[in-house]
This record gives sequence, C-alpha cells and structure tokens, in this order.
Amino acid sequence: MELNLKNPLVFFDLETTGTSVVHDRIVEISFLKIYPNGKEEIKTRRINPEMPIPAEATAIHHITDEDVKDCPTFKKIAKSLADQIEGCDLAGFNSSRFDIPLLAEEFLRANVDIDFSRRKFIDVQIIFHKKEERTLKAAYKFYCDKSLEDAHSAEADTKATYEVLKAQLDKYEDLENDIEKLATEYSFFNNNVDLAGRIILDEKGVEVFNFGKHKGKAVREVLKNEPSFYAWMMDADFTLNTKQVLTKIRLKELGK
Repeated sequence: MELNLKNPLVFFDLETTGTSVVHDRIVEISFLKIYPNGKEEIKTRRINPEMPIPAEATAIHHITDEDVKDCPTFKKIAKSLADQIEGCDLAGFNSSRFDIPLLAEEFLRANVDIDFSRRKFIDVQIIFHKKEERTLKAAYKFYCDKSLEDAHSAEADTKATYEVLKAQLDKYEDLENDIEKLATEYSFFNNNVDLAGRIILDEKGVEVFNFGKHKGKAVREVLKNEPSFYAWMMDADFTLNTKQVLTKIRLKELGK
C-alpha cells in the first residue's frame, strides 16, 4: 500500500557514538524523503562527531574514527539539513525514543532551533511492538518476507523501515493510511510534551512530570511549590529539548 500523504514524509535513521541522547553524537544520517506524489529521494551523510567513536559502537555500525575524520561536523550541515526536512513529517524505527530526541539535540547544539512540535512523528517500531513485538530485522522478515542485509547501516535500516510501514498498512485493516492518525494514535506510548518523554500530558491534558519523585505531578504546581526543582533540572543531565520545554512552561506560568 502506498502512503497517503499531505506533507512530504522523511524516513530517517542515525548511527551514533552511543545510546545517550544527552552525551552521544551522530556519525551517519540517512533519510528517505517521500513526496505526496510518490517521488522518492534518499541521501546518506557521514558526520564527524567531534569525539572518539567507542569500539562497542563501531562493532555495531562499522564506522571508525578514520572513516569520519574528514567529514563535516553536524554544525556545518545543520542549516542545510533543516532546510531539506522543512515542512516534512518524520518517520523511523525507535525514532520517538532515540533518533528524534538526539536529532533535536544536535540541532540545538548547532543553534538551529527547529520547532518539532509542528511535525507529525511515525514510529514504525511502536506500531510493530503494539502489533507483534519484534526487532527491525524480524519486522522486515515478518512483514516483507525479506532478510535484512547490512543491518545497522543507516541506509539499509532506513529503506527497510519505509518498506515495513507500507507492509503494515497492507496487513492491518484497522491501521488507517493517514499520517496524522499514525502519528497520534500509533507512534507514541505516552503523549509527550518534550521529545524525551520526561514531561507528558495526562488524561486531562495537563503537563506532568514522567519521572522521579514528582512523577504524575503537574509541572506548574511543582515549579510553584518547589522553585529549586527548576534549577536542579537545568543543571542536571537532561536533554536541551527537555530544558527548553520546561523553561517555556515556567515562563508561561510567570507571565500569568
């Protein structure tokens, strides 16, 4: 089944120095841009992460320090990349928990502030887990009856994710070919306010913390009753996006 698109949809995958959204960096990005008319464009770029690539990361994606030493830094390509995905919705595999938060961090570090709240996010892994609970390799075999060669290559994973989503739409009659519904009803376990899911909306639409001693408590009430918690979060190991969202909530409350 071909995708029913109103906006271009960008499938993307990152290879990184590790699994920390706060500390790790991108070493390769591949994205497949699908236009509403069905046109497809794919691009892959290697990036100098400006830090050593740990051996355990290289063992997975086979990208070494030598491979990226002459590649541009993310800051050098950030504006161009932002322009290429302008007006696009985003899709990936495990993207809502890792790839999108990390990509947002890289843009913020490069002083390119993209408003991700205006995008729709499709996470093929979450759809898969809600339906079958498998890995990308297993998903590709299950839905497409193909073996995923060159797994953990950003381009191979990106193409496989695109094929899996189309196959999911063919397989599940209740999975509507509508990007907004795929994004809002199937691609998140929580209604995230920040990309890392540290702040979510509760059933009443109130922003609440989703971690630690204040889990489930309204952000505005916590900041009002314990002002030092804001300072603690701003100094602690949270993503720049989480701090940005927290600051917006605080300023909005102070403005009242």
